[in-house]
Parts: sequence; C-alpha cells; structure tokens
Amino acid sequence: MTLPGAADLARAGLNLQAVFAVAELPAEMAAGLRQEFDREGRFGQLILLGHGGRRLWEAVEASGIASEHRIDDYSVGVVDAWLARHLPGHRHRLVYPGDYPVGLQSLGKLAGWHHPSPFMVGINAQWGTWFAYRVALLADTNLPPTAPVAGASPCAACTGRPCVAACPAGAVGEAGFDLAACIAYRRQPASRCRTTCQARLACPVGTEHRYCEAQIERTYALSLRMIVERAG
Repeated sequence: MTLPGAADLARAGLNLQAVFAVAELPAEMAAGLRQEFDREGRFGQLILLGHGGRRLWEAVEASGIASEHRIDDYSVGVVDAWLARHLPGHRHRLVYPGDYPVGLQSLGKLAGWHHPSPFMVGINAQWGTWFAYRVALLADTNLPPTAPVAGASPCAACTGRPCVAACPAGAVGEAGFDLAACIAYRRQPASRCRTTCQARLACPVGTEHRYCEAQIERTYALSLRMIVERAG
C-alpha cells in the first residue's frame, strides 16, 4: 500500500485506497477540480478512499454515530483523524462527500476498481458489486501514485447472465439498461426492489462480501427517496 497508515484506514472500513497525480487525471476532470477547489495550484494529488465488503458498516454501527448521513459523517471523521496522525502539516480539500460532481466511477475505472455491469452498478472480480466510494480529497502530498488494479470485468466471462433473468422490471437486458423501467417498477407499492435490487442479489461475483440486509435496505431506501423527491 502506498498510503501511510493504510492499515488504520482499512481497520476502520476504508480498505480501498488510491492516489492519483492531478496532472495525470483526464484533462477535463483535472481542470474542473482546479477551477472548483484549487485555483492557486496548491494540491498535486487526489486521494480516493472506498470500502469493499461489510467492514465499514460494522464499524459505523459500532461507532454509535446517528446522523442522517452517518456513513458519510463516519468516513470523513476517520479520514480527518488519519490525516492528523499520518500526514500532519499537509493541506487538503475535501471533494467528496459534497455537491461537486467529481466523477467517482471515472476515478474507479482509473483505479481498476470499477467495471460496468448490466444493472448499472460497478463490479470487479474481488468484491463483486459490494464496494463503494466514500471519500475523495485533494492534498499537497507527494505520495507514490497507486498502480491500477489489473483484471478484466467478471461480466465478460459470465455465461448464465443471472442478473438479466432476476430483474422483475425487465430493465436488465442484452440491449442495455432501461432506467425508466427500473424506476417505474421501484415506485410500485408491491415492488420487490423498493429496498434492494434483485438483479444485484443474483450476481454470483463476490457473494461472500455481500452487504448485510440492513445496509442494503438503507442504501436502496435512500435512493428510492431521491427518486420520489425528484418526481415531485
């Protein structure tokens, strides 16, 4: 691992870690970050932290934090403590969580964490779809950039395509993902996908890392609330 104190982050649940040189990011992304957060050019690196598997949820539960956005608040608190302990004196700016559209999936692809799946959730061979992005920050550090995780999408070798058959909305198919059909089905009172995703559950990759039922329900309940609010 390239990060000092990487084991501390992993014990707290942030076990996916990557460092990028801002100058080597895609030009549009780098320009947007500088315009929004770093017009003076103080920060040469972007640090991306995520989690894979159940450890983060267990740590959040054990912490007793009870805020509305408790996973975000917990993750930012962990990172603040990590920075103070292992990178004292270095300046940083939090990019995510926040309202800025940083392009987390694009960063995930650069890190080798993310491959597209038929049901529009990132997937990789180790964690399946059971991982997420938690914190992104700009820093004036000079850490060794992280080599991307090598490996092809596990979907390329999947012959049964169980996710396609499992989707009760018919939104997952060979022609692509039908977002409108997914949203319409999730909004139905008797939907089997109000607080979960049947296609995701049917995926055989990384099932040993599947989130517990409480985490799955919380994640999809939040997304359903956003769907309802946007529809007015």
